[in-house]
Amino acid sequence: MVLLAMGLVIYLATSKYGNIRLGEGKPEYSTLSWLFMFICAGLGSSTLYWGVAEWAYYYQTPRLNIAPRSQQALEFSVPYSFFHWGISAWATYTLASLIMAYHFHVRKNKGLSLSGIIAAITGVRPQGPWGKLVDLMFLIATVGALTISLVVTAATFTRGLSALTGLPDNFTVQAFVILLSGGIFCLSSWIGINNGLQRLSKMVGWGAFLLPLLVLIVGPTEFITNSIINAIGLTTQNFLQMSLFTDPLGDGSFTRNWTVFYWLWWISYTPGVAMFVTRVSRGRKIKEVIWGLILGSTVGCWFFFGVMESYAIHQFINGVINVPQVLETLGGETAVQQVLMSLPAGKLFLAAYLGVMIIFLASHMDAVAYTMAATSTRNLQEGDDPDRGLRLFWCVVITLIPLSILFTGASLETMKTTVVLTALPFLVILLVKVGGFIRWLKQDYADIPAHQVEHYLPQTPVEALEKTPVLPAGTVFKGDN
Repeated sequence: MVLLAMGLVIYLATSKYGNIRLGEGKPEYSTLSWLFMFICAGLGSSTLYWGVAEWAYYYQTPRLNIAPRSQQALEFSVPYSFFHWGISAWATYTLASLIMAYHFHVRKNKGLSLSGIIAAITGVRPQGPWGKLVDLMFLIATVGALTISLVVTAATFTRGLSALTGLPDNFTVQAFVILLSGGIFCLSSWIGINNGLQRLSKMVGWGAFLLPLLVLIVGPTEFITNSIINAIGLTTQNFLQMSLFTDPLGDGSFTRNWTVFYWLWWISYTPGVAMFVTRVSRGRKIKEVIWGLILGSTVGCWFFFGVMESYAIHQFINGVINVPQVLETLGGETAVQQVLMSLPAGKLFLAAYLGVMIIFLASHMDAVAYTMAATSTRNLQEGDDPDRGLRLFWCVVITLIPLSILFTGASLETMKTTVVLTALPFLVILLVKVGGFIRWLKQDYADIPAHQVEHYLPQTPVEALEKTPVLPAGTVFKGDN
């Protein structure tokens, strides 16, 4: 499915379909704000944790028949982070986002929700039992995926806060962190996207760029640069093998625990990310969305992971911090804290890291709350936002549910299993959406010359939703309106 998504979005970007404009008018947000917002929607704040520590897991339990804790395992540790957080994942997000945006902005169908788009493709009524079931699955899967991000963030933040201030690292402090973040994103959600989330996402975007940039400058610049270049080369060279490796002669544990989990985690987030990207992408062309999501987000992830992981590896091979050992004995949160504290002015770096993390968490939860409110809003139309009170309700819900799970002490493996199980139905749903999207494109644009695509809008009556599985489309040019 991931490779299918990559192939399809690259085809769309390079064909005449890439010039289809998703809605009328100029884009509502600047390109930089737009990029920052959907990166915050698509990435959880736990990205900051994995961006420092993930390589150590791969070093200890590598795949591709590589010996654990070997030089080759170390060399392939950063490439695997690039692979799991790179083009494949963002292509999946992109495909789901294009389908939702086409449904909402081009076909003008009502309902910025998973049930709404399934109804437009299959004819199943969004308010019927199947439509409600689809939306319920989305809400459950989203909360499950968000919980992993929130729990990892809370544990990492409190460990770092303890190192800086001497506060105890316990549930009370973790609960305070979650409630603090909840207060920030509740306020942001109440203010709205333009004045709330847009500002938070800018802070996160610049923070997540400046932090590794400073590490690159004050750290071992030459080593980090060489490591990133080497990782890009190994990722490119081994991309197909990484994508299709099933470990037929081994137990397949790496593939199940990492690659399959990541793909399903991304897929569980696709409906929510698609709704949010649709909301902020009106007026942009399909190819803009594709290149923005795939290239912008991938480059951003690779820069953060490449710099931070390479610095951690440098400290490991030079005997400063035995990161894998700390990971095993004291936990990944302590490993992250020790890596950051080993920098010049380490306490300042750790404080900056924690600041970016808490704002990242708030902005991500704000975006999630918006999509959940949109799902709960019946017949939401282009240009409308969910009710402010409903957004606030979901803000409270997605704060309290992870908090209760954290209180019960559920293990990370249990939560990962839950995400995998809840994500499986969305794989089938995504395939259904892809089939409907291809049919829509053929129906609406197959006979339109390439030079006219940008100025052409299919005219689809929303009343047709109740009459036919795939809505008919006539033709009308923007100049004729």
